[in-house]
Amino acid sequence: MPDLLLDPWFYAAAIPATILIGLSKGGLGGAMGQVGVPLMALVMPPVQAAAIMLPILIIMDLASLWSWRGYRDATTLKLMLPGGLLGVGIGWMTASIVTDDMVKLIVGLVAIIFFGRYAFASAEKRATARPHNGASATLWSTIAGFTSFVAHAGGPPYQVYALPLRQNPKIYNGTSVIFFAIINAIKVIPYFALGQLDATNLQASAVLVPLAPLATFAGVWIVKRMRPEVFYPFMYAMILLMGLKLTYDGFGSLSYF
Repeated sequence: MPDLLLDPWFYAAAIPATILIGLSKGGLGGAMGQVGVPLMALVMPPVQAAAIMLPILIIMDLASLWSWRGYRDATTLKLMLPGGLLGVGIGWMTASIVTDDMVKLIVGLVAIIFFGRYAFASAEKRATARPHNGASATLWSTIAGFTSFVAHAGGPPYQVYALPLRQNPKIYNGTSVIFFAIINAIKVIPYFALGQLDATNLQASAVLVPLAPLATFAGVWIVKRMRPEVFYPFMYAMILLMGLKLTYDGFGSLSYF
């Protein structure tokens, strides 16, 4: 048995991290999920934490796909999936030169600016649904695929495009679940190629797997009972918290200069 599984600090960090990510995957906003990998990184290298979390994310995706089955927007997926897959490919090709901190800092600042635009917009503009735009969808989905691969931080770029569409909360969550389920499944190939899914990490993932669907279903249960007028302000608040957290983490990149 790997020494990691005998370390009580692994469980002290990994169990709450898995629960928080599961609640986020269920639809409660990405801010909770962004705490997961950094929390685990307190007791192990960040790359190892991300590798352990990937199989768990896939289990959570399966639970979310079941929970949100029948809710999706085909146009959003049609416009965003090609860019998302392209972003994963770019992340794979640049994995050796791009650091997690650099990506987190950029994504965090984008999320804060995005929230600022929402916060200072008129009430009428906030409530107005933006139509689909192919160029914008491709841009933000590519960034989402890239940041998801490098730092499991694809949520904010996806939300920059999808939240202003003002979809029904169930449609929004069902669509985002499908998008990231496909992205995470595709990420398995390059993660294996980069040697990040070894036996030690997979065994650690297996220990945490039972928590994954339970936490995800709990998040789904809460979100399905939220009205749109509650859901959208909550989601924008979550993206602000996510942006602040990512920006704080990303400032670690300044130590390289």
